[in-house]
Amino acid sequence: MPWTPNLSVGISMIDDQHKMWFQKAEALFEAGKNNRAKEYVGELLDFLDDYTKKHFADEEKYMLSIQYPGYQEQKAAHTAFITQLNKIKSDYNSSGGNLLVILNANQMILDWLTKHISNMDKKIGEFAKKAH
Repeated sequence: MPWTPNLSVGISMIDDQHKMWFQKAEALFEAGKNNRAKEYVGELLDFLDDYTKKHFADEEKYMLSIQYPGYQEQKAAHTAFITQLNKIKSDYNSSGGNLLVILNANQMILDWLTKHISNMDKKIGEFAKKAH
């Protein structure tokens, strides 16, 4: 499920990061489906984890810079997602690199991302447009 223009927030930094996020998430799940090397999946999981933290930090900094009123709600959603991602990583590692863990996580991650962008991130773009 790729990034589509209807997921655009209207803030290029955030949109570009979302696109990259979708690309990496898709690469991870393709690797899982195709039984690629476990190291590759582990590497992608680590990248996704690091990138998610960077993206959330950038997005939060941006929200603060425009005094976005939904900041706390966004921060809480971000924290909850990072917790889920950590659980996927630890489940994957403790399963001895079972690729099913990745495939089962696929839907959860893409659903969360799509819903979060559609329901929450788009409001940042709308607020930014009104504020300027």
